[in-house]
Amino acid sequence: MTENAVIDRFEGELAVLLVGENERLLPVPRSQLPERAREGDWLKIDLKGNDVTSVTIDEEATARARERIDDKLSKLRRGGHL
Repeated sequence: MTENAVIDRFEGELAVLLVGENERLLPVPRSQLPERAREGDWLKIDLKGNDVTSVTIDEEATARARERIDDKLSKLRRGGHL
């Protein structure tokens, strides 16, 4: 089954992913991720049970999320939240 996930954080040699709409926590070995993966990257992961069988970075989803965050930060810096 293919799921969307985001890299929440790294803890040593583990990456903690938030998987699916319910953001289920799934720790996976960092070695299973693409070498350039970093916190905040969106992924497409294939699962067999709780085992990750493949991982790819979802470049489009990652770019959209970063753009959304940048927009929010810009509004905060300009005082747009007041």
